[in-house]
Amino acid sequence: MNTDQLWTSHRYAVVDVEGNGQRPPDLVEIAIVPIENGTVGEPFSWLVKPPRPITSMARRFHRIGDEEVAAAPRVAEVADEIRKELDGAVIVAHNAHVDLDVVTRSLPGFSPIEVVDTLKAARRLAPGQVSYKLGNLVDAFGLAEGITPDLRPHRAAYDAIVCARLLVHLATSHSDPGLTLLSLLGREEPDDPAPALF
Repeated sequence: MNTDQLWTSHRYAVVDVEGNGQRPPDLVEIAIVPIENGTVGEPFSWLVKPPRPITSMARRFHRIGDEEVAAAPRVAEVADEIRKELDGAVIVAHNAHVDLDVVTRSLPGFSPIEVVDTLKAARRLAPGQVSYKLGNLVDAFGLAEGITPDLRPHRAAYDAIVCARLLVHLATSHSDPGLTLLSLLGREEPDDPAPALF
């Protein structure tokens, strides 16, 4: 992949997952929002039945309980659908190592070609923010406007949509028109892991 090309030359898959609170967390919900030609598309989302129960802490966080996923497919049953949206795309997530850990364990053999972490990109391209948590950046930049009321924070579709909007905002508002994928990747920064909230 030529990372020196304009960022809009690439296809992106913005990913957000919700887990069951176990250690390590099992997948409960995943959403993928495509970005093509710099335009945010419609989300794809799946509820899946994890192999272990959803903890009360995780339920308080995302409000998905065992009863909501009792009739949902196992991740293996929808793995091909999920892979179809991910394959060949630059993967995007906020605090990306958390989501990618769940995805790569849920989809054996999956390996992203490139990963843009919007947490790290925001620190570089939008300096001076009070907080770089996704919710704070959404409020600071007005990224939730027009999202339907049935979607809410800490559900995968909502978080993937606002993360996709954050990427586009960062790429178009805090840089020159010639921004490349390499600029979004920011490989010069060391990894900065943060704890998972599942």
